[in-house]
Amino acid sequence: MAVRQPIVTVLGHVDHGKTKFLDMIRGSTIVEKEAGAITQHIGATEVPISAIEKISGNLIRKFGFQIEIPGLLFIDTPGHEAFSNLRKRGGSIADISVLVIDINQGMQPQTYEAIEILRGFKVPFIVAANKIDLIQGYESKNDEFSRNIENQQEHAKKLLDEKIYSLVGKLFEKGFQSERFDRCTDFTRQIPIVPTCAKTGEGLPEVLMLLAGLSQKFLKSQLVIDENTAGKGTILEVKEERGLGKTIDIILYEGMLRVNDKIALGGKRQVIETKIRALLKPPVMEQIGLNSMEKFVSVKEVHAAAGVKIAAPELADALAGAPIIAVKNGNEAKMIAEEIAEVKVETHSEGVVLKADTLGALEAMVLLLEKQGLKPKIADVGDVTRRDIMEALSVKEKKPFEAIVFAFNVGIEPGAEEEAKKREIKIFSGNIIYKVIDDYQKWIAEMKNAERKKTLECIVLPAKMVFIKGFIFRNSEPAIFGVKILQGCVRSGVELMNGKGEIVGRLEAIQSQNESVKEARKSMEVAISVKGAVIGRNLKQGEELLTFIPKRNFSELEKLNDFLSSEEFELIDFIKKIEQHKEKMKEAVR
Repeated sequence: MAVRQPIVTVLGHVDHGKTKFLDMIRGSTIVEKEAGAITQHIGATEVPISAIEKISGNLIRKFGFQIEIPGLLFIDTPGHEAFSNLRKRGGSIADISVLVIDINQGMQPQTYEAIEILRGFKVPFIVAANKIDLIQGYESKNDEFSRNIENQQEHAKKLLDEKIYSLVGKLFEKGFQSERFDRCTDFTRQIPIVPTCAKTGEGLPEVLMLLAGLSQKFLKSQLVIDENTAGKGTILEVKEERGLGKTIDIILYEGMLRVNDKIALGGKRQVIETKIRALLKPPVMEQIGLNSMEKFVSVKEVHAAAGVKIAAPELADALAGAPIIAVKNGNEAKMIAEEIAEVKVETHSEGVVLKADTLGALEAMVLLLEKQGLKPKIADVGDVTRRDIMEALSVKEKKPFEAIVFAFNVGIEPGAEEEAKKREIKIFSGNIIYKVIDDYQKWIAEMKNAERKKTLECIVLPAKMVFIKGFIFRNSEPAIFGVKILQGCVRSGVELMNGKGEIVGRLEAIQSQNESVKEARKSMEVAISVKGAVIGRNLKQGEELLTFIPKRNFSELEKLNDFLSSEEFELIDFIKKIEQHKEKMKEAVR
């Protein structure tokens, strides 16, 4: 039995420094031809414990961590898309994560999205509060933050603390307790926040110390493996390599793989069984000749945790995000099929259509769409097809806002695009999850706005007006007279009533300054013609009139809070009470 290195992912909002953070880790730990140099893997970077000791030794001893892990394995691709591909049955293969947040910008949409993914996959994380060099007056150095903070001016320290506690507040709103790492009293309950600068390298010793120390202390049981058991991993990427054909880049998180091992892996149509022809890794410094153009070197075997490229026949249909297992007992293909089936299913009879490039991305999208109150009718890997459009169309009548297709990092077949235009099915596509969801939210707002405007055009609006004395142009058939609009908005085609709820007549036309207008609003003085009204009989000068609102309209008006003022809502209640009183009086007479 052995303890493997924890698998670390780096997440955060776009432009908050995820890539620079990874570059800082690689650049700070590369020592050419010296003990403690990092090893480059396929899709991952291994930082051995000797390098961590060299950079963070003082801090490890100060915080009292006893380190036995062999190092840390950082997944090279930053961001939640790569993170979501690192899946296994029951969760993610990522053991711990670094959430990079620009300390000056604070929490942003993709930060919140990353937090939801981390919560969904139950992955512990630390926060790297990056770009401290941009805090006014702060002088960042390639050093431990713990040392450098002592040399800062008081106003810079104060500004830093304000920004840290702003993050603490935002994380608390999301249900997490957090604190600056050196003020944490309980690492089991508090998320440590490390101020960092990816540009200078400040804070890196603390980050490495916490990743190693917390993994050792709280994750040791899940890091203990038998290196000689059958290898298990997840496919990170499917690539065409010159001279090798289709290859797969994988992260091996359990056991070992050897050349000539039989493997089973997830495919687009079915489980693929094949034999490893070659295991490939990037060459280390000593293996690269001066004029060598060698891209990979062959290895005979690889042990968890590691990233490796596999060359083998039949990999054209390999599925990124799917599991890969060394075949030992013959049940592996069934296990993989069951795991893929857990994600690749039609989950509901109604809902949205969801297409993604990998199983992990599919899973992450389902997780995030649930936050929008959406459930998928179809969740599948691959390009958007005409069938997907027809599936979306099938829910359009009942749920028009769910007759949509989400296409994450996949293509749209020409036939599907044409059908979508013809059937007016909206496709939301892109390669950044939060952007796809953001586009959907904007579309929903626009559609609901348009729907409300349409409702507004068809519905009777509340209005109150007064018959201006001396402005009679015709007594009846129809009565034409002047009014001043006291509240709300009136349009032609509505019935008018008096304060007792009695219908006076139907408003047929409105004129303002001798020109016909469709509506009249508060403070306007206009002439109106009212069919059924007879001045002197059922209508008097100086009398106040109200629009009669049909009973079915009241519930519709309640939904128009974006368009109607509080005064107009008060008028609606006033009109409603008059009409209800009138109805009660009728009932009493009966």
